[in-house]
Amino acid sequence: MNDIISGLRVTAATMAVCVAGYTTVILGFAQAVTPATANGSLITQGDGSVIGSRLIAQGFTSPEYVWPRPSAVDYDAAGAGGSNLSPANPELAERALALIAAHGRDGTPIPADLVTASGAGLDPHISLEGALFQVVRVAEARGVEPAAVRAIIDRLAERPGGVFTPAPIVNVLELNLELDAELASPASTE
Repeated sequence: MNDIISGLRVTAATMAVCVAGYTTVILGFAQAVTPATANGSLITQGDGSVIGSRLIAQGFTSPEYVWPRPSAVDYDAAGAGGSNLSPANPELAERALALIAAHGRDGTPIPADLVTASGAGLDPHISLEGALFQVVRVAEARGVEPAAVRAIIDRLAERPGGVFTPAPIVNVLELNLELDAELASPASTE
């Protein structure tokens, strides 16, 4: 019986240190060093209300907005995951064809990230090429010159570099918020 009680004590002590203690130390360190990141990289309005996170994609479908990558989980952060469809699956091809038609640029090759979901289905970025592909639609819907939309995209493009992200990328939520702030406010809202 002593062995069982001793084992339970060791288990309880290990859980207290490894679960509660470690988590508290890491959270405290993160709050001290990078509080914005530790709190989810939230984007807020002037009144402090949360619009979204810089790290999680949101669905945009109105023509006056730049559209993100498609999401296999309908942009639900509680259920991140890919579609797990084989490249040979006809459902995947049908989805891609529907997205190509939605972008409405017959004959123009569409950037792959606009018709393929990311692994988690929540990638907040698209390629610079994907954002620029949508310039004409966004400009027409907002009643502005394409050069105005393009200038905002170019300014917000992130160039992380390195092995994993060598090409420039654009955060879709931040871009759409900037489009609303700088260009004619669209008639419809998301």
